[in-house]
Amino acid sequence: MLTGKQKRHLRALGHKLKPLIQIGKKEIEDALIAEANAALDHHELIKVKLLESCMLDKHEASETMAKACQADIAQILGKTFLLYRAATPPVIALPKTDPSVKSPAA
Repeated sequence: MLTGKQKRHLRALGHKLKPLIQIGKKEIEDALIAEANAALDHHELIKVKLLESCMLDKHEASETMAKACQADIAQILGKTFLLYRAATPPVIALPKTDPSVKSPAA
């Protein structure tokens, strides 16, 4: 699970990215998930775009893709979302979480 600070960092990095994955009328199938996994293995952070022909809701599509790829959703903006999955070893250095700061839910 990403913290707010980590999501902001990933959004800043993802701003300049072009969508590597596009979800169209075939929606989410095994080949698309395999392509997304390969892209995440190589890039760690990818941008996914929903085309007009896609009947899925942006939140439904992003959650389905994140779950299928074991990734985190960094941002949902319009018909585009960012997925992040750390590589081994990680290439993108995320801001550290401060254990002394309590979360708002606590």
